[in-house]
Formats: sequence, C-alpha cells, structure tokens
Amino acid sequence: MRLVKVKGYEEMSAFAAGRILEKIKGSQEVTLGLATGGTPVRMYELLVQDYKRNQTSYRHVFTYNLDEYAGIPSDHPNSYYQFMFQHFFNHVNIPKENIHIPQGLTTDLHQEAKRYEKLIDKISGVDLQILGIGENGHIGFNEPGTPFTKETHVIELTESTRQANARYFDHEDEVPTHAITMGIATILKSKEILLLASGDKKAEAIYQMFSKDHDVECPASALKTHPNVLVIADEKAAARLESWMSIKSP
Repeated sequence: MRLVKVKGYEEMSAFAAGRILEKIKGSQEVTLGLATGGTPVRMYELLVQDYKRNQTSYRHVFTYNLDEYAGIPSDHPNSYYQFMFQHFFNHVNIPKENIHIPQGLTTDLHQEAKRYEKLIDKISGVDLQILGIGENGHIGFNEPGTPFTKETHVIELTESTRQANARYFDHEDEVPTHAITMGIATILKSKEILLLASGDKKAEAIYQMFSKDHDVECPASALKTHPNVLVIADEKAAARLESWMSIKSP
C-alpha cells in the first residue's frame, strides 16, 4: 500500500481524475469500480470538464458501483443511482448498458447481491477501483466487524455511518438502515485500487488503516493484502501519519 500526500482536496481530485483518464485512454476496453459520497464529487466534475474540452470517449468503459441504499428506488433523489447520473453519467458518452449499479429496491436483496457478485466475477474484478473511506474505516459500506472474506452482501449500517450521511436527507430518520455493498473480498478482486481521503475527519481512519494489521474493526486495513493500492490523502487526512511513520521508520 503506497501513500501519496497532496496539499488539499482539489489536488487529490485532480490526481484521481488523471489516473482514471490514463486508464480510459490507454485501453480498448476498461472496467471501473466507482464510489459515491462527498469525496469523489470534484473528481467527477474534472472528468466531465475533460470530456467537454477533449471529447474523451467513454464508449469502451464499463462501470460497477460499490454500493446502493436498500429500500429506496433508483429514481429517489438520494439513491446512488441518481448521484452517479447527476454527477457523471449524464455528462459523458458512456452507453447506459455499460453502467452497473446494485438495485436497492427489490423483493430479494440477498439474491440481488448474488447477481451483482456474479457480474464482477465474469470480469474477474474491475481494472481500477475507486474508494473513499468512512470515518470509522469502512470501505464501500463494509462496516467494522465485516469479515474480509465477504463478497457482495446486504449490510446494516452503523449509527455513525447513518449520521455521517444524514446531511443528504431532510431528516436523519430518512437515512436507510441497510445497503447492498461490494464485499471486502469483492473489492480485493480489483486489479488496482485508488483510495481517496480528504479532511481532518478522515485522519483517524487513515491512521488506523496504515497502523492496523488486517483488523476487522478497521475494514480498510484489508487493503494491505492487495498488491496494488495507492492512497491519495491530503495534508489534513494524512496528519496523524507523519508521527507514526517517523516512529515506525526512524
């Protein structure tokens, strides 16, 4: 697991967008694992700006989103389906049939999780997986305590995660209690992983991710078992790492 420390959110976003564009321009077909939430918003804006300026084609791009809230339809304004189309898909020329997002409103969530895992198995994992990190160390919606062997599954969200996401809803009690998420084992199938972290609220999670050895209470620590992980953290998110790294490697 390698760390690149950047000055702030803008530089982090530009780095991530540049890495994605390298993949898109360097391949005849490419699969991307995409994340939602506040962290990647500017990254998507920069990709859209590039498309408008340079007409970078997305016709050969296939996307697989990390997760989706359970119990709300895809046309709900706070669904991750809507997030992706609002911030990215509506603004580039990616074919709709190339887009894959778990269905959060279905009669059998566990069957939907199995269906989604089979899609990822067919491609033997995505080429490049984009991740954020939760304040409690979750990746995707894999909360603390999630076994690292879990594939795509239904999970109950912790209260801290629901509170962190409440800003997107009118009332906290509207935040879904469950989600479908790629499991940690699913994420680890990716050929390359890019994790983004910005702001002082992520500093503890980043510290725990680097300092813990495969601790299920810090789901992101599972990434240490992957051979190709790059962490892009701004100065605030990486603030606790300097003292730890100086002690570890004097």
